[in-house]
Amino acid sequence: MIIALAQLNFTIGAFHENAAAIIGALNEAKSNEADLVVFSELSVCGYPPLDLLEHKKFIDQCLETVKFIAGKSHGIAVIIGSPTVNKKDEGKNLHNSAFFINNGKIETIVHKTLLPTYDIFDEYRYFQPSEEFDIINFRGKKIALTICEDLWFKQPLLTNFGKNKMYTVNPVAKLHSIGCDFIINIAASPFAYNHDEIKTDILTYTARHYSVPVFYVNQVGAHTELIFDGASRVVNSEGKIFAGLPKFREEIAYFDVDEVLNSKSGQTDALNNNRISLIHDGLVMGIHDYFRKMNFSKAVLGLSGGIDSAVTLVLAKYALGAENVRVMLMPSQYSSDHSIADAIALANNLDIQFDILPIEEVFTTFLELLNPYFKGLPENIAEENIQSRIRGILLMAFSNKFGSLLLNTSNKSEVAVGYGTLYGDMSGGLSVLGDIYKTDVYLLAGYMNRNRQIIPENIIIKPPSAELRPDQKDSDSLPDYEVLDKILFNYIELRRSEEEIISEGFDKTIVKKTVSLVNLNEYKRYQTPPILRVSSKAFGFGRRMPLVAKYE
Repeated sequence: MIIALAQLNFTIGAFHENAAAIIGALNEAKSNEADLVVFSELSVCGYPPLDLLEHKKFIDQCLETVKFIAGKSHGIAVIIGSPTVNKKDEGKNLHNSAFFINNGKIETIVHKTLLPTYDIFDEYRYFQPSEEFDIINFRGKKIALTICEDLWFKQPLLTNFGKNKMYTVNPVAKLHSIGCDFIINIAASPFAYNHDEIKTDILTYTARHYSVPVFYVNQVGAHTELIFDGASRVVNSEGKIFAGLPKFREEIAYFDVDEVLNSKSGQTDALNNNRISLIHDGLVMGIHDYFRKMNFSKAVLGLSGGIDSAVTLVLAKYALGAENVRVMLMPSQYSSDHSIADAIALANNLDIQFDILPIEEVFTTFLELLNPYFKGLPENIAEENIQSRIRGILLMAFSNKFGSLLLNTSNKSEVAVGYGTLYGDMSGGLSVLGDIYKTDVYLLAGYMNRNRQIIPENIIIKPPSAELRPDQKDSDSLPDYEVLDKILFNYIELRRSEEEIISEGFDKTIVKKTVSLVNLNEYKRYQTPPILRVSSKAFGFGRRMPLVAKYE
């Protein structure tokens, strides 16, 4: 038996587009004499569909698309994912399901049992967990079909809540007890730079523990904040990687089941596991897919001569092409000459169109208008924020006039502690670096310059500054980023308390100030654009904190 794993990029709700991609892949698999072609979780509608699942028309379109694909699949077996209607009188209205279609006929429908409800996942909001387990018999083999459920491998008994009842079950163990030759796992597992090793451990443990191979198919592509890296793979019964598909790229790969069943040795995981390289490639895909799936083609951003806008520009150029990116240099009386020169040099290195719009005169006009009210008061953050908001207005004017989407350039360190101006430098349609700590922004810049100098060295080595007042530096109001980022990582990603962080050797005053700033600025983050997620805990809908709360 030949199994084809189809790692494709789907679009949520684009039924005709998704069906065309699935049918194209199954026709290719058929021409390559595959017996079975496997697609990822909820491939028919795209993942995650969220509250679209509450619309009857959406569910009807899903099922109509499944039938349409089935009608085009004569001569080959297919596994696709789609929501289905729960036909029982109790529980949620839907199941998260996988269809096994053989020679044009739907033979088996498998429902997901273990529904994740953590971080960005909220599947129990929509789906009823399954209590039924069946093996698929095909071409003399017994197949255990699961939907992302190997991810619970370290918990032999798991709890799910049905309507007015509770039960515990491990679907992989249950299917294995019935008897299977191998597992097929269809998934929609988002990318996080620190999760690939975990995924590999899960797959290899499952295969080794049950002594059966695992064929794992993950989707690739980005849906707003979420980035999916693909990285589908096959693991033999020894728990060793038999083969893997690339990250951040569509691909169809073919595997002889008997070869996998008889395999005793594995290969070194050839997948790219360099953290900064992965972040880079993930962000490029995130930008590209957000624009493509939102029907945008052109981007605009403010280029300050600083590291954040420089890295954002390079990513945008790779994602969209130089011809589709435009930058604006908006110097004030506080902007250094080298910042302007560095920004121009970077734009020229990338062959990017740039425009210079000095804001000093506009800023002076604002101050004159406000003088009757501000007279006699010392200058403070109000004057600084006016400059940032002037730049935001100019960028949005270009965005509106030329139909370009504004890219936000704020990094995670700044977003965390509120070091940004609402309706100013926090404006934008997509936040590119909002999940990247400042120290990693510098590592990204170094990675971009690995073959030749794209980002001028002066941008990388000069002290970071917002340049909103004379001789301003970030270090005037923030701890050194090497220290700040470690505290933030402990508090945000690891969810450690102040006391736990201080016990790690960090200064008590700095820790308390940092944590206070993170908590105080939740209201700002609530108003930020979508942030491309590359970590295990990004700002956005995966981190749900109350705006009005007293928590210390």
